[in-house]
Amino acid sequence: MSEETKESARLKIAELVAKYAGQQADYESPDYNETQTRQDFINPFFKALGWDVDNEQGYAEAYREVVHELTVKIDGHTKRPDNAFRIGGNPVPLFLVETKKPSILLAAAADAAYQIRSYGWNKKIAVNILTNFREFAVYDCTPKPSPADNAAKARIRYFSYKNYSDEFDFLWNTFGRENIPKGGLDQFIQSDTQKKGTSAVDKEFLRMLEDWREHLAVSINKNNEGIGEEELNYAVQQTINRIVFLRMAEDRKIEPENSLQQAVGTGNFYQNVFRLFLQADAKYNSGLFDFEKDTVSPNLIIDNRIIKRIVSDLYYPNPYNFAIIPVEILGTAYERFLG
Repeated sequence: MSEETKESARLKIAELVAKYAGQQADYESPDYNETQTRQDFINPFFKALGWDVDNEQGYAEAYREVVHELTVKIDGHTKRPDNAFRIGGNPVPLFLVETKKPSILLAAAADAAYQIRSYGWNKKIAVNILTNFREFAVYDCTPKPSPADNAAKARIRYFSYKNYSDEFDFLWNTFGRENIPKGGLDQFIQSDTQKKGTSAVDKEFLRMLEDWREHLAVSINKNNEGIGEEELNYAVQQTINRIVFLRMAEDRKIEPENSLQQAVGTGNFYQNVFRLFLQADAKYNSGLFDFEKDTVSPNLIIDNRIIKRIVSDLYYPNPYNFAIIPVEILGTAYERFLG
């Protein structure tokens, strides 16, 4: 049965290739858009590989195999990975597929590559796909992405629609629905993702926390005469916790967008940020912003450049997207940081 299914998939993809080749000029016109590409080629492509793209089995939303991710922001723009593929209702996708229209040359599309890599890096999904059917690119999303990267950075497989027949075994064995539980995708990730230079989001976030702690402690100790070691440690930790909380709240649409960035534009940056802390105290009634208990933070003097550095690290061009980074990942980083 598996061989019959595989041969059927091979034939269906060959039919899509013939369809594209027959009207290539029309499909590569700028007027032919991403939605049409997805409907005419990408969805049928993954249906051929065995995925229930249209939820024909009638599963509840939590158990759909192919779902649209929530709208997210990357580098200040609203983005949406087109399809997320999963099995058994697992909320963490196995891989993502981002679709572009065929008139975009993906071989050189650095912005599209950065988009899919940023999403995969934040969600800790190791391998993801960027395609317009004309081209098919697989990215290793474990290295930290940068908007300065070219389109080939971390791209581990690339071929055109003309090579789908030659690459069919790879497609079927790696991304075919029936081969996922057999470990096809896992084996590809273990063998082909580039280990050199990888930086998982939790490790990178921990490194950033430790860097902030060092510079913040030096600044507070220098500018606040008589502060004790216990008070110093408390002030450093609470300042970091509060800034990170507000930045997460921004990305999750709980706090106004870019409020922290605006606070480090002019004047005394720490006092500007502290006013946001006071607003949060009134809004959340949380122990994190309890200034009856915390009598140290209100009077701190901290160098502008240190506060600016911390806030800037939390925004583009750094790829952190706190709307989609799982809380468990941040929790793991914080546990190690506190330890």
